[in-house]
Amino acid sequence: MAGDQPRRHDVVELRVHGVSGADPTVILDQPQVRQVAGDGSGGFHRATRSDGDGPDGLTLEAYRWGDLPSGTVGRTLAMVFLLPFMLSNVAVWMRPTGRRRAVAVSVLCRLLALNLTMLYVVSIAGVALDLLAWRCLGAARCRPPFDTMAGLDDRHVGLRLAVLALLPIAAIGLLRLLGTRRSGPADNPLWAVEPLVHRLRAIHVAAALAVLDVVLLTARRAGGATFSTTLLLALSAAVLLTCVGLLAAPGMIDRAATARTATWTARTAGAVSAVLSVATLVTVAGDRRAWSSAVGLPGYGGIAAWALFGQMVLLVVLSVVVLWQRGRVGGRSALPGGLGAAVLAALAVGLTGALSAGLVYQTGELLGGYRGDGGPPSPYRWTLLAFFLHVVAAVLLCGALTVVSRRRRLRAAAAITARDFPVVPPEAVGRLRLTTKTIARARFTEWLGLLAAAYAALAVVGLATSLVGRTGREPEELTRQLLGLPAGAVQMGLSGGSYLLAALLLALVTGGVFAYRTAWFRRYVGILWDLGTFWPRAAHPFAPPSYADRAVPELADRISQLAERHVGVLLCGHSHGSALLALAVLRLPSRVRQRVALLTYGSPLDRLYARLFPAYLNEEVLRQVGERVEWRWLNLWRDTDPVGGWVFAAHRPGDPAPDPADPADQVDRRLRDPAHLLPAPGERSAPPLRGHHPGEADPEFREAVRELTERLRGAG
Repeated sequence: MAGDQPRRHDVVELRVHGVSGADPTVILDQPQVRQVAGDGSGGFHRATRSDGDGPDGLTLEAYRWGDLPSGTVGRTLAMVFLLPFMLSNVAVWMRPTGRRRAVAVSVLCRLLALNLTMLYVVSIAGVALDLLAWRCLGAARCRPPFDTMAGLDDRHVGLRLAVLALLPIAAIGLLRLLGTRRSGPADNPLWAVEPLVHRLRAIHVAAALAVLDVVLLTARRAGGATFSTTLLLALSAAVLLTCVGLLAAPGMIDRAATARTATWTARTAGAVSAVLSVATLVTVAGDRRAWSSAVGLPGYGGIAAWALFGQMVLLVVLSVVVLWQRGRVGGRSALPGGLGAAVLAALAVGLTGALSAGLVYQTGELLGGYRGDGGPPSPYRWTLLAFFLHVVAAVLLCGALTVVSRRRRLRAAAAITARDFPVVPPEAVGRLRLTTKTIARARFTEWLGLLAAAYAALAVVGLATSLVGRTGREPEELTRQLLGLPAGAVQMGLSGGSYLLAALLLALVTGGVFAYRTAWFRRYVGILWDLGTFWPRAAHPFAPPSYADRAVPELADRISQLAERHVGVLLCGHSHGSALLALAVLRLPSRVRQRVALLTYGSPLDRLYARLFPAYLNEEVLRQVGERVEWRWLNLWRDTDPVGGWVFAAHRPGDPAPDPADPADQVDRRLRDPAHLLPAPGERSAPPLRGHHPGEADPEFREAVRELTERLRGAG
């Protein structure tokens, strides 16, 4: 090509969308596209027509990964019910940077994850063993057909318990089956965690079976202990202690030096627990001695109480660890290091406790198994009450923080718009007011640290109710004696917690279905799944698998292929897509990195990720990304964006001038939003507020593309 004419097709502009997905036709702004690599879940697309090149003489290509986290309706619904496991798994990746605190947070998160699995089994055992086998087929006589259960009503208690114990065993098997899923082919995965997942899976299955054995054997021993029941109970307790010990020993299941020992121990514990379960079922089914005459399954309430109490103790200890010292991320003030771990762990614990209590409570009410005997086990009643109090406190906290911060946010937003628009015509006052409110709402993200710290402190509510529940007192009795409240007030709290839980479940199920079937709905609800399944399973083996194990290596491979055939590859990542590209850049070989430039926009790399995941996406890592691409990196951000922001420096009006000696200071470019308050000449409407909108066709975006393209051509 002659002179300064643009050389077409020498640079590829590879666009990667953010969370909740996007159609390739929208990403490329082309009516028809074709897939050039990948498969139906995730692939690379180009315009069908040859004249569908970019406006700057570039070859446009889009990577669509939005279906990797979701897939089928069944998988989406499974993710809904495994939400607590997913949250507990993400929490371990939010550990702080300090080695000691990071190790402590990892251990506590993994113990909490194990507790969630155990409570899952205990709650299902409450339905199968306490409600159906003991109450419905005993004196309570539930509604038909649950009062006969295929002829089990005239069988002795041991046989009923042994047969219905197959239900929680089947539930454990279902978790085991879900835990074997993978996100797709990954010959060179981003995180080599599969061996760790295998060890965690064996530990959780062993503990789940051991807890079920303890429930059965404790009930049997209430009517008289024998040598076999005592031995089996001791061995089951030993399996539980082994599982806890493997997770509690720092680095035991992580370090290469102890990996073989940990794997062998975990597998042995799993095999022993399976044998013990068979022996327990045979022992209980064949034991025709008289059983206790208790209203509920003997010992079950105590086991449920200890499981609920244990998770609250772990949660409070975790919150204390992460709130004890305030960390600093990448040299700038940030959230308390690892605070996200405590917040997500609190959500996982609260949701698991509420779901467990709701399952036992609502099933009993539905079947009529609690008529005339005082209701479900006391620990579940206290848990439902704690859930109601926790939700009310969280709503009041969010409302209070919103009101308290509003004046400061509006004042900061007004200062920004005053600098951007020093002269405002009278007809633009309303537009200026709307812009100021939008910026103020976007700045609420900066208050999330305080909100998260306060929410983590609400773990005390759950601990207090668990401690009171350990006394064996009923909620109505204690509140009447201490607070003088009538029993109806407590019943209102229990009913409120039950209704809130039912509404939450309905919302989750509806969201799971519509997030798969309806694109506009998934744009909002699917964000949770996309972010939650980004991180691999390092705490809970039954959480959904990570799609990043496929997406990031797939991106790196495609970038390498394009770099071999073109002068350069311009990587354009919006929102979460910028995180995928940043990790892909870190995997590129040096010969490829020389032909790569990076353009991020609406990026949460620093504003959210560096603060939520300080051990993995901090300033040091982000500087490594810049160095890998020889600082051919531009980041576009807007004050109206509640998600994205600057990576290294804000460059707001009035800020210090960029340091020319620091290449990181040249990365960020602030975009005034809106560009103008009034319509441009010849236009009917003013420029819209862009916020978190990608804006690949915006003039500022195209200008950044041209600048990076010239840098690539100059490097080539």
